[in-house]
Amino acid sequence: MKIRKFLVAALAAVGIAATTVGGATAAVPEPTTGSLQRYDISSTYVSGLSSGGFMANQMHVAYSDVFDGAGIFSAGPYDCAQNNLNTALYGCMDTFMARKTPAQLEQLTRDRAAAGKLDPVANLSGDKVWLFHGTNDSTVKAPVNDDLATYYRDLGSNVVYNNTSASGHAWVSPIGPNSCTSTSSPYVNNCGGDPVKDMLTHLLGSVNPASSSALTGKLVQFDQSTYTPGGSPRAISMGNEGFAYVPQSCQSGASCKLMVTLHGCYQYFGLVGNALMDKAYLNEYADTNNLIVLYPQATTMTGNPRGCWDWWGYKSADYAQKSGPQMTAVMNMAKALGAGGTTTTPTPTLPAPAGLTVAGTTDTTASLSWTPVPGAVSYDVYRNGTKVNGVPVTTTAHTDSGLAAGTTYGYAVAAVDASGTTGTRSAAVDATTTGAAAVCVTASNYAHTTAGRAHQSGGYTYANGSNQNLGLWNVLATSTIKQTSPGYWVTC
Repeated sequence: MKIRKFLVAALAAVGIAATTVGGATAAVPEPTTGSLQRYDISSTYVSGLSSGGFMANQMHVAYSDVFDGAGIFSAGPYDCAQNNLNTALYGCMDTFMARKTPAQLEQLTRDRAAAGKLDPVANLSGDKVWLFHGTNDSTVKAPVNDDLATYYRDLGSNVVYNNTSASGHAWVSPIGPNSCTSTSSPYVNNCGGDPVKDMLTHLLGSVNPASSSALTGKLVQFDQSTYTPGGSPRAISMGNEGFAYVPQSCQSGASCKLMVTLHGCYQYFGLVGNALMDKAYLNEYADTNNLIVLYPQATTMTGNPRGCWDWWGYKSADYAQKSGPQMTAVMNMAKALGAGGTTTTPTPTLPAPAGLTVAGTTDTTASLSWTPVPGAVSYDVYRNGTKVNGVPVTTTAHTDSGLAAGTTYGYAVAAVDASGTTGTRSAAVDATTTGAAAVCVTASNYAHTTAGRAHQSGGYTYANGSNQNLGLWNVLATSTIKQTSPGYWVTC
């Protein structure tokens, strides 16, 4: 029963227990509905917990031209999961399965950077990185956190690694509502010290004391669809709303720094409200140190029931690259606030195509049509934020194929001019394929093989067709898979 108990614990702990916080008066201001405005940003950093920590590392590595450093609570090295849930659970949270070494992931990083999928690796040399892992944190095991420290150090980053605190799996703050050793919602612990000050001091060089008075900045609640590829946050497991805390000094034109802070699983706004924004102790330092704090929000979807950031590929195989839809969305938000200095995305020259409609669907296809855009020489079609046409679409219709039956997809279209500049994307429309959606089958890995859904090799179980690693081959290890086409099984 050891493996079964571990699986239950691990799945619950990829993020956080689903208990909300109540009773405390929030120190963070009430949100004001608005949009992200551009400020004078001198440097940009990223921080996060657990899935947000993995995502913070991905953002830092992929966009090292923009991010000057990272602060990470309890996470592993870049693309540890290798687009596989079982590797994420058993190799990158616990250590039952083999995982790639830091040296192998460093080479992967170099290869992707050489291909233009990440910013140059040389940018990471000298970047300040602050890491934290508590001795009572068994959610992401210590050796995995150690790998992250090794990864960064090997690439020349200036690393401070706090691994002596008694904390459980959590963000740790002087005003955290949970006891130090706790691993429970809202996953903000109080261990008696001030790791947030330690993190900011290492990243920023020095910090003024945190404000002990009422916060004077504003908490902006903005529509994340403005920054999401395809215009549909839900299609890529992001919430409709995001938040940014902007101190009064930054509003008045002072040169400010930007901190992008990424929550853990089961820590998103739709579940715990403002618990992280209120108790992370970042806004208190923001008020006294000219620091804007951006709080993007993930949420739940099929394959991501805990509202995690995509660090194992539940939404996109490009999840850890600059082209990853969540990565792109968060970067768009940061740039809207002024990250990256004067480097801005060129203003699209062509308007969004009008009249995008779903002309028809089958079990595996969706046919689209739209109104011509004057000046367009071709069009690009996006499914759930990712471009799907391999060659330019030169008509005002396109049929997307290879889809799963009974599944809803979000589509948008953008016109391309003669210079190759892509215009504004259209509003997204949903297309639902016909037929019955694939049914998820939960069984022991041994039962999957005897039923012909999977096969075993070397003591491990692999889904037929996709060859996804399902974990150990025995009657205790359980996995959930579905058949998306005859003989082709994938994890749910």
